[in-house]
Amino acid sequence: MTKLAATINETVEMSGMSRSAIYRAIKENRIPKRKNGGRTLILVSDLERFLNSLPTAEA
Repeated sequence: MTKLAATINETVEMSGMSRSAIYRAIKENRIPKRKNGGRTLILVSDLERFLNSLPTAEA
């Protein structure tokens, strides 16, 4: 079964971004967060949408 949501640590691992960059994107409402009790979750589809919205690197 494919994961639908990830913890912050899993989001960092999947994206290659730092924790602070993830939290900054959440604070700027660029990545929506979900709460399950005290746990913060990021939908994988939201993470993919965010990453796809980033500009491409210039060579």
